[in-house]
Amino acid sequence: VLGHPKYKESRRIAIFLSMPDEIQTGEIIQDIFKQGKECFIPRYKPQSNHMDMLKLLSAEDISSLALTSWNILQPSDDDSAREEALAGGGLDLIFMPGLGFDKKGNRLGRGKGYYDTYLERCMKHPRGKPYTLALAFREQICESVPVAANDVQVDEILYEGC
Repeated sequence: VLGHPKYKESRRIAIFLSMPDEIQTGEIIQDIFKQGKECFIPRYKPQSNHMDMLKLLSAEDISSLALTSWNILQPSDDDSAREEALAGGGLDLIFMPGLGFDKKGNRLGRGKGYYDTYLERCMKHPRGKPYTLALAFREQICESVPVAANDVQVDEILYEGC
């Protein structure tokens, strides 16, 4: 990941805070700050498919975040001081989680459509859609995954041995 050309050239990066069953992103987050890049993380709105990408101030800032009912750390609802990526300069790159992927770039998420609706919003931003890199275990690569009309394909899937 750290040597990937898209990562190297990106300045504004959105990344998920990993759950135990996902590729761990802690080292990538550390490197984002080490390289002087800007880091944005998801804030999900429950009972909807709305998600914002809010600016993380430092890797240590993660410890100040609230734990949701899904056991995910994210900025609290009343945290209005953080920059939302699309209210500012947009994003260059989004690292995406998922449960399964196929080699055509189709992604199976957790069923709420948060990333698909966020990417639709990105496409309306003057900067346009950021490059999307999915992080996966080899076991998550399938022959095909089910897709719906509003699903947005990922640009590239990174997994061990790809």
